[in-house]
Amino acid sequence: MLELLSPAGSMEALRAAVQNGANAVYLGYDSFNARMNARNFSAEELQEAIVYCHVRGVKVHLTLNVLVSDREMARAADVIRLAATLGVDALIVQDLGIAALCRQIAPDMPIHASTQMSIHSLEGVRQAAEMGCTRVVLSRELPREEIARICRKSPVEIEVFVHGALCMCYSGQCYLSSVIGRRSGNRGQCAQPCRLNYGYGRFEPSRYPLSLKDNCLIEDLSELSRMGVASIKIEGRMKRPEYVAIVTRLYRAALDGKRVTEKDLSDLAAVFSRQGFTQGYYEGKTGADMFGTRQDIEENKELFANARATYENHETPRVPVRFFAILQQGQPSQLAVEDDQGHVCKTLGPVPEAAMTHSLTAEELEQRLKKTGGTPYFCTEVKSALSGGIMLPASVINAMRRDVLAELTAKRGRVNVGTLNAYNPAVPYDGIAGEPALTVGVTTAAQITPRLLDARPSVLYVPLSELLAHPEIPGMLGVETQLAAVLPRVVWTGETANLAAQLRAAYDMGVRQLLVGNLGQVHMAKELGFVVRGDFGLNIYNSRSMNYLRTQGLESQLLSFEMTMPQIRDVSKAVPAEVLVYGRLPLMLMENCVIKNRTGVCGCDSAPVRLIDRMGEEFPVIKDAGTCRNVLLNGKKLYLLDKLDAFRGFGLWALRLQFTTENPSEVDKVITDYRRGGQFDAGSYTRGLYSRGVE
Repeated sequence: MLELLSPAGSMEALRAAVQNGANAVYLGYDSFNARMNARNFSAEELQEAIVYCHVRGVKVHLTLNVLVSDREMARAADVIRLAATLGVDALIVQDLGIAALCRQIAPDMPIHASTQMSIHSLEGVRQAAEMGCTRVVLSRELPREEIARICRKSPVEIEVFVHGALCMCYSGQCYLSSVIGRRSGNRGQCAQPCRLNYGYGRFEPSRYPLSLKDNCLIEDLSELSRMGVASIKIEGRMKRPEYVAIVTRLYRAALDGKRVTEKDLSDLAAVFSRQGFTQGYYEGKTGADMFGTRQDIEENKELFANARATYENHETPRVPVRFFAILQQGQPSQLAVEDDQGHVCKTLGPVPEAAMTHSLTAEELEQRLKKTGGTPYFCTEVKSALSGGIMLPASVINAMRRDVLAELTAKRGRVNVGTLNAYNPAVPYDGIAGEPALTVGVTTAAQITPRLLDARPSVLYVPLSELLAHPEIPGMLGVETQLAAVLPRVVWTGETANLAAQLRAAYDMGVRQLLVGNLGQVHMAKELGFVVRGDFGLNIYNSRSMNYLRTQGLESQLLSFEMTMPQIRDVSKAVPAEVLVYGRLPLMLMENCVIKNRTGVCGCDSAPVRLIDRMGEEFPVIKDAGTCRNVLLNGKKLYLLDKLDAFRGFGLWALRLQFTTENPSEVDKVITDYRRGGQFDAGSYTRGLYSRGVE
């Protein structure tokens, strides 16, 4: 049966979810979760929440789905230990280092791979399973066919978002909020700049090309169940409790077989929507119809009042129990209760009295025991053994019923703590002494200029599709330069066969190295005989993540450009570490084509489209090489070519120049600046986040 997983941004929202039929809730504690602006829970509230849920047969998933720095790792270990001690049922994680830490601290705790891990393929699911994850939350962009392909062969449970906000960017790959405002979505601080208005070429206040409608798959639950999906997830930890109550209630009813009516859809829209809902990703129908913005509408007071009534001073019985009673002449009364988890609680009462006028019947006893109102329990069966001619007051039967149910509540709320281990800091690796090498990434073959080749970069990164279109590229390089093919960050399961064929063709060309930006590509690359290097899409932010990559045999790793200089200096160099020092930062990776949504036709191979924000800043949109996906780039280029000395002594293997929209002459200028030292222009360049950091 599908698990219904509801959001709980507060204790009130948690009660709303439970009382309206959620099988599980997910919530945040401390600062290690992707909704830092939600109410979140204190330690005391977390304990209360877990007991409340477990008594009612509901699981609690704790979100640890952010990137964590080395200095925060010990505190994260404390959170993991607290979660295990209090009885959290699963931890939802993004950071590869946190996943490793969970296994160290609480090896019995189930780990769920967050959608922030950007897992969208069967290969990615298998990699997550190998890391110790028992469930994977898939990217929201996947259509039904891709979800089905994954479910058919997945070694772990699959979770799918079915309702709530959709991000324009693949989760975990969005850096828009962090680069323009230091509020990182990967650190739980997204300011949602995608919901603002933009223009094409000039600012247009009426356009919202990055704001998607909310997802709504309430009419597709039976299909998801048949696919083998284990859990359906409602987004909304920032939403009010009434929202949680209404959406959970309607999805619960649909799961239980109730036909979805127009009124149900109307109620969902009334509680929150952005000009309606969309099923575009699930149906594989991307386009302009998927976009919308939040409108100011009058609140449906009756709908919200009815929602509050479902969880304020209200208990919906949801735990089935059976009673067993023995009432015999001359013996103490006995009552036992058994729940659906096999817990049995017993109590003794007084010796029954001889009946003066009316003997207690089995039917009367059953009627009294079934009066469980105000508790989480409902009686499904009463078995009794009664002597004739006896009587037991109703007050005594009620008291015995209350006693066994109170003991049952205590048992259901009790925690069985698994293995807990001490925190051990990550093993440090010092890195490479001496000057960092030069590496260069290009987007087109035209950017591989003679001056670039004359600079003799240690590695030249070229998109796989560009290499196949220009087989002369390997022959252009000198012996000092290694060639690495860059893989698209998103490759769906249905696209892997074509990718494998392309990789075999590249191997036949003499290419032996690959640059990967997604977990799902690591095993395929290694199985085909390639050396694997890690790109920014892996979001490597701490030493444990670097150490994990060492176990996977990666040749090198580009560190997250959200790190600060001290973090770069201190992070373990378990694999050779690379840092980006020039280029347009990739802010979004989008399944929904910004270019086609404007013009109605594909135009990825023409001049880049530029989005303009209300401040007049420009954001070029280019094709993600080898795919029909878009990449939104920062308008200002990262430029540290006059500050290269700052990276000395950090143990870095290489500094990378990344070319995207540059023409050949611009490439040559950057190469010259790298060799001789350039000049920073605040109008065209940015220092990025290395000094400012992110929140």
